[in-house]
Amino acid sequence: MPDFSLFGDEHVRQYEATGGKVGHDWNGTSCLILRVKGRKTGKLRKYPLIYGRDGEDWVLVASKGGAPENPGWYDNLVANPDCEIQVWDEVIPVVASTGSAEDKKRVWPAMTAQWPDYDKYQAGTPREIPVVLLRRR
Repeated sequence: MPDFSLFGDEHVRQYEATGGKVGHDWNGTSCLILRVKGRKTGKLRKYPLIYGRDGEDWVLVASKGGAPENPGWYDNLVANPDCEIQVWDEVIPVVASTGSAEDKKRVWPAMTAQWPDYDKYQAGTPREIPVVLLRRR
C-alpha cells in the first residue's frame, strides 16, 4: 500500500532540507524537485515529481492522475521551459521540452515500470498524457 504521508509542500520541504535523503526514494520510485516559474504569477513554484532517465535527459510524465486536463506544473513548463531540478542534493539547470510521439513510445515502458498507474491514467483520460524531457543547460 503506497504511503502518501510525504506529499506536496511537505515532500518538497523535507527533500530540500535533507538533500533528498528524505523524499528521493518514495513509494518504490524516484522523485526530484522541479523548480519552475509560475506562468501567471512569475513566482517560483516547486513540485515533487516522479522521474526517469532517457540517456542524459530526465523524464517526467504529466499525468495529473489521469485528469482530463494537464497539471499546472506542465503548463508552467510550456510557458517557462528554462527551469531547475533538484536530484538528491544537486540543483541542475535544465530546459524542458514536450516529448514527441516517438519519445513517448520510447520512454513510456520505463516510466510505467516505475509507476504502473501511468497506464491506468492514460486509459482513463481522452487526452494524450505528455512526457517531458529535461536536458541540462
